[in-house]
Amino acid sequence: MNPSRLERLEAGARLSERHSGAQHPQESLLPTVEQWLPEARSALKRRFDEILAQGVHGLCFSPYLEGQAPGTEVGEAQIRARLQPLVGRCRWVRTFSCTEGHQHTPRIAHELGLKTLVGAWLGTDADINEREIQAVIELARAGHADIVAVGNEVLLREDLTEDQLLVAIERVKQALPGIPVGYVDAYYLFELHPRITAACDVVLANCYPFWEGVPREGALAYMQSMFGRTQAAAGGKPVIISETGWPDQGSAFWGAQPSTEGAMAYFVDTMDWAQQAGIEVFYFSAYDEAWKVGAEGDVGAYWGLWDKDGSAKFD
Repeated sequence: MNPSRLERLEAGARLSERHSGAQHPQESLLPTVEQWLPEARSALKRRFDEILAQGVHGLCFSPYLEGQAPGTEVGEAQIRARLQPLVGRCRWVRTFSCTEGHQHTPRIAHELGLKTLVGAWLGTDADINEREIQAVIELARAGHADIVAVGNEVLLREDLTEDQLLVAIERVKQALPGIPVGYVDAYYLFELHPRITAACDVVLANCYPFWEGVPREGALAYMQSMFGRTQAAAGGKPVIISETGWPDQGSAFWGAQPSTEGAMAYFVDTMDWAQQAGIEVFYFSAYDEAWKVGAEGDVGAYWGLWDKDGSAKFD
């Protein structure tokens, strides 16, 4: 049986720990729930609302509704309806696939005034990979991709070898001169795969303190260290945080505990730091995705700023 993404994330966290020489800060501790006094919670909610009303740099976007998942063909009307609430709340959207209807998302996002980080989903199926690569090239040539990501966590999942991934990245780069091309993976994999890092025009790092078991109170500092390590590996190339977030429901992961207040506080801390430091961040995610329970456990369904039905979660 292939390991689940959750198992790979846990193994990856331990690999990152060994590679950095650091001792994991919360491996032996039970998770705790933060206590929020009413006045503090009200202040947190006000700041959360202010940031979202002002608009963040970027949001990760998938248009799936209840009962849908990868493999479902999604229509243009559904994509537009799910993108519309994001207008004014972010300036960029990040997509994950260019097939099964997702090829319409970048064009619709541009029509709504949003910029696009367009992803080609790569996995173990060579035919699907070929369709994704062809589609992302066509989308970018049509003017609908501001940045292109060739693959997402391919090395983390061990779906392709480094050499296979390099071939895909170089192919897309050669086809799209003038458009920044990068690859998305867990931050520490850019340390472990310098040839991949060197091939990227822009380094797209997923930084999840939650998946390394860090309690929410220490999550911002830990995420900043993740970003710093990626910058060091990038050697001067631009670094974008392509995913980070905190779930509001589900099971704890080592010392990391999902909660409504924790999710709001992580969002506020991250966005305040990103604005002050001039860091480009794509927050994960716009919407809850029920299908992710199978891949990441019960916590996988609760990372959105809006719920699966499109209602604001933190009112």
